[in-house]
Amino acid sequence: MKIHAYILMENHLHLIGSSPEFSDEIRKMKSFTARSIVDYLKANGPKFFLGQLSFFKKRHKDNQKYQVWQEGFHPKAILNEKTLVQKMEYVHHNPVRRGYVDSPAHWRYSSYRYYAGGECLVSIVPPV
Repeated sequence: MKIHAYILMENHLHLIGSSPEFSDEIRKMKSFTARSIVDYLKANGPKFFLGQLSFFKKRHKDNQKYQVWQEGFHPKAILNEKTLVQKMEYVHHNPVRRGYVDSPAHWRYSSYRYYAGGECLVSIVPPV
């Protein structure tokens, strides 16, 4: 999957990406990150967070003990450059709108820094 823009907030993630198998890539990402988060919490605690992941698990999910991600996801096709720019602005300004930072450059968990010429935590592929 090519990641063009992202932001990780305290309770959600926005991702602009592309892949011929986008749904499958999202499923794999959610599975891998959920396993990694649960394994980390089991090894390093605090156990409170594991309790929360267990408590808020969907009741019909009887084949698993914890649930990190909500079921499904909500992909939207971006069909032109104007919409792409608007969506990237929306994503990058999320922590500013929430009042967490004064500038999107101050939010570490975002692709904004990449586009501003700085370091980014995730490899970004600019849209063509």
